[in-house]
Amino acid sequence: MIKDLHDHPLSGAGAAARDHFELACDEMRCLVGDPLATANAALAESPAMTMGHVLVAWLNLLGTEPAGLNAARDALDAARALSATEREAMHLAAIDHLVCGRWHAAAAMLEDLSIRYPRDALALQVGHQIDFFTGRSRMLRDRIARAVGSWSNGMPGYHAVLGMYAFGLEECGDYTRAEKLGCRAVELQPRDGWAWHAVAHVMEMQNRRRDGIRWLGDRSTEWSEGSSLAVHNWWHLALFHLGLDEIDVVMKLVDERILGGASPVVLDMIDASAMLWRLQLRGIDVGGRWSALADRWAPLADAGNYAFNDWHAMMAFIGADRPADAGRLLAAQQRALAAGGDNEQFLRDVGHGATRAVHAFGQGRYGDVVTLLRPLRSGAHRFGGSHAQRDLIDLTLIEAARRGGDKSLADALAAERAERLH
Repeated sequence: MIKDLHDHPLSGAGAAARDHFELACDEMRCLVGDPLATANAALAESPAMTMGHVLVAWLNLLGTEPAGLNAARDALDAARALSATEREAMHLAAIDHLVCGRWHAAAAMLEDLSIRYPRDALALQVGHQIDFFTGRSRMLRDRIARAVGSWSNGMPGYHAVLGMYAFGLEECGDYTRAEKLGCRAVELQPRDGWAWHAVAHVMEMQNRRRDGIRWLGDRSTEWSEGSSLAVHNWWHLALFHLGLDEIDVVMKLVDERILGGASPVVLDMIDASAMLWRLQLRGIDVGGRWSALADRWAPLADAGNYAFNDWHAMMAFIGADRPADAGRLLAAQQRALAAGGDNEQFLRDVGHGATRAVHAFGQGRYGDVVTLLRPLRSGAHRFGGSHAQRDLIDLTLIEAARRGGDKSLADALAAERAERLH
């Protein structure tokens, strides 16, 4: 049987399909190119390649795009009709959980898979991403920590293991080690956007704005060209400049890098919403930028598939003064609250309250914003994202308290946040 580069059998694969599959996995690890097209090229060579269908399913699921669910189900159905090793069957079981909205069950299945097969780089990466989407900081670190000892320099994909470990360490506050491993990952593979991103997070959490600008700015072509994470890393660079009150630079990055491509990709739209909302909280007029972004969010207002996305969509609808779209989104959340699955819990724990708070902020109901957000802060990780992304909850709460006339609360929260960044 044909095997992958880490000696795992690949059911139904020929040599040419294996080569396409490995290239697609490498593109996925670096977040460059078009790994979905490359995975489909593998299936064109070997339609019965189980892991080819597995990879197509994962690629359609990890963007949290509503349209990706049907494509992932089709890939899952195709794979179920084929032969599968134990490892491949565990991938299929995890995919089945995720297409049914069982995020935590998918993560647990992948956890068991990685314990048994620690050099399955795809399982590590997918599990790491699901940990990110579910806000499980400790597992972002520990999933990789369990496997890293089975890897060594020279193994294909070793850079990605280091980059993922760096991000997990950062989210758990181990900044020194995170920066060291992230830099090592970039040395091994300068195209690894996730490793660049991990180090940027370290610098953001340590309030090292100038270091962050040098880190991302001096070699931006290496992490940005052809990268699906480019908008997010440009967002991080803009965040460093925003922290230094360099608003002209921020607006240039917004127009040329964050909004300029008019990307319809959900993860890119999240970054655009998050940056414009930060600017609006500061009282900066962003002009008509909200309107074009709200146009891109509008087709997803009824999706109700992931609370973290809804929160950012509401920012755009409020910023663009789109009450009808905001109403559609809140109605979709109500349906999701009755539908079961893990997204129901994401909404109940954090997402519905955070989304309603943005809606209330847009209506000038600042007291309601404070009431909604104060109880959410300590458990905000439960609906996903990073510490840097969820900081927007605190920023919105501080500004709502200030605008609502509660100066004592605003000052106390601002002092708390400043202490965290020292």
